[in-house]
Amino acid sequence: MANRATPVVEFRSVSYAPEAHCSLVSELNFAVHRGETLVLLGRSGSGKTTTLKLINRLLEPSTGEVLVEGRSTADWPPIGLRRHIGYVIQETGLFPHFTIERNVGLVPQLEGWPADRIQRRVEELLGLMGLEPARFVKRFPRELSGGQRQRVGVARALAADPPILLMDEPFGALDPLTRADLQREFAGLAQRLGKTIVFVTHDIREAFTLASRIGLFKDGRMIALADPAAFSRSDDPEAQAFLASLNGPSSFHSLS
Repeated sequence: MANRATPVVEFRSVSYAPEAHCSLVSELNFAVHRGETLVLLGRSGSGKTTTLKLINRLLEPSTGEVLVEGRSTADWPPIGLRRHIGYVIQETGLFPHFTIERNVGLVPQLEGWPADRIQRRVEELLGLMGLEPARFVKRFPRELSGGQRQRVGVARALAADPPILLMDEPFGALDPLTRADLQREFAGLAQRLGKTIVFVTHDIREAFTLASRIGLFKDGRMIALADPAAFSRSDDPEAQAFLASLNGPSSFHSLS
């Protein structure tokens, strides 16, 4: 159970406006608690990914402050912060010329882990992801299916055992059946590992599968924040639009 007295990530009146452009996110005020999976839900362009990138300092707030473990991201060394936070994107970002073993072990290697410890960690994580180490460590990303590459991407993000995991529509490019399988597997994995996770999606089914809480975005603002049960009772028009998509695929496609 998350300790709600100890935010792991906190947004305090955060806005982000690139020079000469309007704000991409405005007046964000929320906290992410230890061990929870906060799903950021919203239409394309609503500010979800921008918010994610403010956590690991890929973007800097124009106003306000983002804190990670009680420390402003402005006070974290960027590289140190990013190695403290696992990051998974839709296309996995695997290095095509690296073997799976080298891809997963990259951050531990940069952190100076000894080779035998890296090897044990790689094998442990591949096993956790349902990829038999003996079959996969020497393969290259091009030799894997989309679902297998996504599993490797998650393994790489977890390799140095970061307490925080950011995931930006990691299953969005997969076929529906593989996506559903990975959602179920990841929900169980998240519960076992106890990581603090911020997960971006525009798929409400995915949000209900994975979330401890759902933060709904519209036009760069978080307009609702609730656990799935409370979210399902929301009378907010945008929440209602997403909830209506659960009744059939046609309304869902209009949201993406």
